[in-house]
Amino acid sequence: MVKIDTVAVISPGDMGHAVGQSLLEHGLDVITCLAGRSTRTQNLSRQANIREVATLEDLVTQADLILSILVPSEALGVAIEMGKALLNTGANTYFVDCNAISPQKTLELESVISNSGGRYIDASIIGSPPGRQQPPRFYVSGAHHQVMTQLNDMGISIRTLGDEVGKASGIKMCYAGLTKGTTALHVALLTAAEVSGLAEDLFTELKYSQGATLKEMESRIPRIPANALRWIGEMDEIADTYSHLGVTPNFHRGAADIYQLLSQTSYASEKAESIDPNRTLRETIRALVPLLPLPPDETG
Repeated sequence: MVKIDTVAVISPGDMGHAVGQSLLEHGLDVITCLAGRSTRTQNLSRQANIREVATLEDLVTQADLILSILVPSEALGVAIEMGKALLNTGANTYFVDCNAISPQKTLELESVISNSGGRYIDASIIGSPPGRQQPPRFYVSGAHHQVMTQLNDMGISIRTLGDEVGKASGIKMCYAGLTKGTTALHVALLTAAEVSGLAEDLFTELKYSQGATLKEMESRIPRIPANALRWIGEMDEIADTYSHLGVTPNFHRGAADIYQLLSQTSYASEKAESIDPNRTLRETIRALVPLLPLPPDETG
């Protein structure tokens, strides 16, 4: 097994830069290519002291292992670009897709990377970035998954699921189906109560009979608009996964609709570091009401 000394992170955003910084603190060389990345991502990367290289060709030849940490919609495009760089250089670098994509899509990415000479590892991330509460769990699977165990306890926890590509992506689809799916359900029912003029009554009942759930909603939902746009794609990936397995995709198609609404609020322009800590759950829900389509009997 190749010893991992240099790790590349594509892209060093919220999760990526924190993972890169943690690996740096544990003695690894961490690099990235910032061409085409947003100003915010560039700033986060530089704050973490991640070393920059000019091209993807530089990246695949200098790195022992590449972590792709992106929004789901970019995963395939990045894999294709990395495949071109692998072909251009003849490198056989390990490529780890850590994104919230379906097992079907991860097989497509594996084909792109393997046919380009690289070595593919299926992965998914559950948990917050390093340094916040518990370390994030990186679930890994595929023929080369044991390589990732070298990063265990470097601010992240590596959990292996065997040699079958798709297992690591699949567990994320199940887990996020619960966490983000439940949050979307909470937003939907609170919005319905607000429109119905029943919000005060519902909150009173929730305080009485669902206190822990209400506290979780109050702490979590006001922070969601900042993430809503990228979670739309994740709900679509979950829906595709479930449909492929014969399970209804409709729960998470609906969740995608809720995140679409949240992404249209003025709060969606916030970033993780600029979220208003004083905004209430009720304020967040009220912002959705003007965005709702008119009921059928009010459309004229």
